[in-house]
Amino acid sequence: MAKADNTTLDSVKKEMAKPRISKSARIAELSLDTSRTPAAPSTSMPGTVDKIIPPRLSQPEKAQITVEGADHRHRDLRIENILVDEHGEDVRLKKGAHVNVVVSQKRQRAQLMPWAKRHGQPTQ
Repeated sequence: MAKADNTTLDSVKKEMAKPRISKSARIAELSLDTSRTPAAPSTSMPGTVDKIIPPRLSQPEKAQITVEGADHRHRDLRIENILVDEHGEDVRLKKGAHVNVVVSQKRQRAQLMPWAKRHGQPTQ
């Protein structure tokens, strides 16, 4: 029990030795660190090309992909069936092809505003 107390005490001392900064300053410090490249949140799920929908008057050919593990309402995705491979060549999905669907969030930078604008006060 004494060893666990010493470990906790050591970690508290180490934390207290660090300079105190606000949360916003820590976030700004992390965003300025060039060695750190934050990745956008993402997930990937396996899927299968269920059917190929032929082109219509003004719409291109589409592929319907059934995503495994998704909710019933969101299981089917339809995308344009015009893709580009790593060599820049146009490729098309075929019925029954196994695919990996990746969903990611596009990161947006927050715009910094002067304090007066955020709080609705006139600026000089």
